[in-house]
Formats: sequence, structure tokens, C-alpha cells
Amino acid sequence: MKQLILTIEVKCLESIGVKGQFTEVNMVPFTGRAYGTDFSGEVLGQGVDTQKTDLASGECTLSARYMLEGRDSGGNSCRIFIENSLHDEEGWHPKLVTDSPLLAEWERIPLTASVEGAGEGVVVRVYR
Repeated sequence: MKQLILTIEVKCLESIGVKGQFTEVNMVPFTGRAYGTDFSGEVLGQGVDTQKTDLASGECTLSARYMLEGRDSGGNSCRIFIENSLHDEEGWHPKLVTDSPLLAEWERIPLTASVEGAGEGVVVRVYR
């Protein structure tokens, strides 16, 4: 059974892009906040979601990268880097890196994530 460990409320900003002969690329910067029982904080600076579309096939690949800054469940200041680019039939498979000893296991356990549209952005839920 999946256990929710982190919810990230993302607010998308104005995208920038380029359409080439074979590929279209859009980069969507974003801000947001994250919370859960073990961490709460904010997106540090801006994250970016890169959307690449093959113009011949219509196939689109997505990759989001961002840094969170906040506090772990021990009240310690920490950061979490998240890369969310692997997707299969089970959903997204984010990779996390953190400087929090309390959250260190998140770096090596399998995680999945769901992404749902919400207002001016999306809500990402990360599960262990």
C-alpha cells in the first residue's frame, strides 16, 4: 500500500519555447510549496518543467527539476532536490536528494508520484 510522504502545490509561470524542424520544446518555470508529515517548505527560486514534443509522432516527454527548502520533522533546516522525469504504467518515479539525515532514506527507496491539474498549476503527490 502506498504511503503519501509529500504534497507539492505548483504554481506555473509564463512558459518559453522554441519550435524547430523536428522538435518543439517548452520550458515552464514554476514556484510552489511542499508539505507532509516529515517535511514542509517552499520551492527555492524557480523550478522548471521541460516539455519536448516530437513533431512527427506527437510523442511528448516531460522532465521537472526543482529544489525545495524548508524543515524536516526534527525542525532542522534542509533542502530536497527533486527530478521527476521517469514515467511508466505505475506513474511517475521521482528521484530525490536531500541533506537531511532524517529524510536520507528517500534517496534510496522506490518512490512514485501522481500529477493532477489544479488552478494555475498542478499538485504533485509523492508516495513511498
